[in-house]
Amino acid sequence: MSKGLPRVATFVAGRGTALAEPALRAVLRDAGLGASQPEWLAADHAADVVFETDDPAGMRARLASALAGQAMDVVAQPLAERRKRLLVADMDSTMIEQECIDELAEFAGIRAEISAVTARAMAGELDFEAALKARVARLAGVRVDQIRAILDRLTLTPGARALVATMRAHGAHAALVSGGFTQFTEHVAERIGFHESFANQLEIVDGALTGRVVEPVQGRAAKRATLESLRARLGLPGAATLAIGDGANDLDMLDAAGLGVAFHAKPKVAAAARARVDHADLTALLYAQGYRRDEIVAG
Repeated sequence: MSKGLPRVATFVAGRGTALAEPALRAVLRDAGLGASQPEWLAADHAADVVFETDDPAGMRARLASALAGQAMDVVAQPLAERRKRLLVADMDSTMIEQECIDELAEFAGIRAEISAVTARAMAGELDFEAALKARVARLAGVRVDQIRAILDRLTLTPGARALVATMRAHGAHAALVSGGFTQFTEHVAERIGFHESFANQLEIVDGALTGRVVEPVQGRAAKRATLESLRARLGLPGAATLAIGDGANDLDMLDAAGLGVAFHAKPKVAAAARARVDHADLTALLYAQGYRRDEIVAG
């Protein structure tokens, strides 16, 4: 009796750690894959294990249980079409290490207050659109030159440039899709190398924020719609898409992708997504597509 189509589990060491073969063997044994032979994509860092199962959800659960307490990530997916031709990525706390609305709030003297609301919204505890409008309303008066100062201090998530550069080098299209603001996404998209970006727009009058977001607000549904529109425009099947994000407003987008990955995500988001990366940097998404270390473009 067939065990289903071939699948692949890609194991990647967390940042600052090594993937030791004895530890990997122990995980495979505990997950019921003890006879599998790892294929190393990067020595001491990333390895593939090909297997068959008629219960992929159960296998993901067994792998997650076997990895508990270890600084190691695993992405399990069908082996076919693992190299994606469309990347759709969230920006804040995904491709960059900041939440831009929290950075804006610092200039209004209310960073702690706004950051607390941002955390709750990203965890799925608040309605995204309502929470966004309420936070932006408190930012009225922040000036455009202060936005420019924020751009200078944004830091890229490790592996961000390599992820986009490598996928682009192999013919993929890359789009930055954010519930944040065009005043930031356009800068970040150019800096990292995305083909295009989609985000909300802050209303600006006389060089300062009015406290309003230009309608319509780009939230959870809009992110999914953007992925689907890009896929249709490019003539791609669903399996050819990769989406990454960390917040509750990313969940529909992650669900619509061939491979949707919760990256260093809020607990509810990580639990809901079919794939997650908790320890490694963004190059884990390249290893998950079968790229070897010597194929990765520095960016």
